[in-house]
Amino acid sequence: MVRNLILSGGVAHDFPATSAALAEVLAEVGVRSEITEDVAGALAEPPEVELITVNAFRWRMDGHDFADQRDRWRFETPPAARTALLDHLDRGGGLLCVHTASLCFDDWPEWVEILGGAWRWGRSYHPPIGPAAVEIGTGHPIVDGLPDFEVIDEVYTDLDVVPGVEPLATAHGQPMLWARAVRHGRVAYDALGHDLRSYENPVHRELIRRTARWLVDRVDRTG
Repeated sequence: MVRNLILSGGVAHDFPATSAALAEVLAEVGVRSEITEDVAGALAEPPEVELITVNAFRWRMDGHDFADQRDRWRFETPPAARTALLDHLDRGGGLLCVHTASLCFDDWPEWVEILGGAWRWGRSYHPPIGPAAVEIGTGHPIVDGLPDFEVIDEVYTDLDVVPGVEPLATAHGQPMLWARAVRHGRVAYDALGHDLRSYENPVHRELIRRTARWLVDRVDRTG
């Protein structure tokens, strides 16, 4: 059984529901998940897990958005948390990042390089949640053989994507999924997952299962 730590919590999303849905999907491929909103506490030292999942909206909240929730959710990334995530990757661990993970840890410049991209306030945006036609690429075990599909979700637009990142799936011309080797581990970002409707889609669920298997694969680390 693969052990997984889901870092959860934040504003404007039903994270208890989506984190539980993620845990359910991952259990279908033998991944046992623990869910926590105590991100700093969970990463006070490197957790003894094969997979870490970031399904959270935790950042400095320095702007005017969500000011009434700042006291509860404002987050600055402690040095121990940064070290724990880097040590996890150095040990060959997998890092699954979904949806708002691209807005997390904005006080830590290296997070962008680890994830492969980031939301940029004032530039990035998303249209109203609704039907999104997701186009599946080829040439990677996560996506090979899967069909295009339509999902009810937010399409994150104009993210700041690191040069060299190749999307495995797109919607409205925007990258929705990528996967890459980082240090001695593997990282994948799935921009979908705003609410339970996204996790009810059978093709999206299969994408998540395949992504998890690829992230914890110990046989081939060539990419």
